[in-house]
Amino acid sequence: MQLRYAFRLYPDAAQQAALARAFGCARVVFNDALRAREDARKAGQLFPTAGQLSRKLITEAKRTAERSWLGEVCAAVLQQSLRDAEKAYRNFFASLKGTRKGPKVGPPRLKSRKDSRQSIRFTANARWSITGSGRLSLPKIGAVKVKWSRTLPAAPTSVTVIKDAAGRFFASFVIDTDPAVDQARTPETDRTIGVDLGLTHFAVLSDGAKIDSPRFLRRAEKKLKKTQKELSRKQKGSKNRPKARLKVARAHAKVADARREFHHQLSTKLICENQGIAVEDPSVAGLARTKLAKSVHDAGWSSFVNMLEYKAERYGRTLVKIGRFTPTSQTCSTCGAVDGPKPLNVREWTCTACGTVHDRDTNAAINVKTAAGLAVSACGAPVRPGVIPAQREETGSHGFPPGTVPRSGTAASKGRPES
Repeated sequence: MQLRYAFRLYPDAAQQAALARAFGCARVVFNDALRAREDARKAGQLFPTAGQLSRKLITEAKRTAERSWLGEVCAAVLQQSLRDAEKAYRNFFASLKGTRKGPKVGPPRLKSRKDSRQSIRFTANARWSITGSGRLSLPKIGAVKVKWSRTLPAAPTSVTVIKDAAGRFFASFVIDTDPAVDQARTPETDRTIGVDLGLTHFAVLSDGAKIDSPRFLRRAEKKLKKTQKELSRKQKGSKNRPKARLKVARAHAKVADARREFHHQLSTKLICENQGIAVEDPSVAGLARTKLAKSVHDAGWSSFVNMLEYKAERYGRTLVKIGRFTPTSQTCSTCGAVDGPKPLNVREWTCTACGTVHDRDTNAAINVKTAAGLAVSACGAPVRPGVIPAQREETGSHGFPPGTVPRSGTAASKGRPES
């Protein structure tokens, strides 16, 4: 399977200027491709092919006075920008037909130099390399300093250079991993676990363990409020406003980095210690429309479940996601009687059928495990049929191999961007 390994880059002033030119040229080619296809649609003509766009928007455009500066950057970057536009249209059409998994996606939109994220991609034919001194050599940019937080498990096939809203640069390498080698690093175990996600505790396990919710956003609200207030007082067009905007972006990036590191550490721990994991599929979009929206987004359930999903596939584990409408909080895990809905302030209740006193979250975690078919009855037979191996829908996730979770403050933990 394919994974992405992200590392922090520290380009000097000249290299930052070269990267800015590359970001701008790639953005212009992407926007030109969108305009060409939109003009063809309005004229009732066939969409131009990738070859026609490449010849018109890159090869011929370099010979004109208006686009002569396209020759200052690597041609592979411009070609990849065209491929990104083609992929965006394919995803849009597949979403219209219903053949694409996930939520509906709209047509591609024009990019702006003010976007919070800028990126360019170098493939193998771009002749980029990692030097003997550990620098990343990029064509027409130079050898950029890299903060290596760990070694790459295999030779990367491509690298994407990213600049985020906080002004940080990252190199995201695409690695093809060997499933057999990954599964050999995590020996099989007979342990299974059920996970109930919540807000009072981030996760409650079926064995009774409770993981407290770090609440990174809540803890940083005072600092975020201060930086946002400073930004609002800066006049538009002044030199101090971009500086204040960077402070706000860095404060938010720090919160996102801490949350992502917490998710990686917990998901890796669960994957290493358990052969089967059951988790409820949370309705984040629905809860985001309630008064609990800020706490739900602060917890980041979807990101955590996605990490469990791809790590389970990578290391030969089994992940089962049960339906969000399964009454896990209403069912007695001892006798199976459904006791009806209960308000959120009820954290402990007694089953009217068998008289067992239940902790609400622990009981729900046990029911999640049972509903997924991971529980075992008294005679040793599984309560439900065998589970289905988890399927991964998207590639390019950021995986931490077992035993190599980065320490707080390392380059890998400081902003692992999504690419």
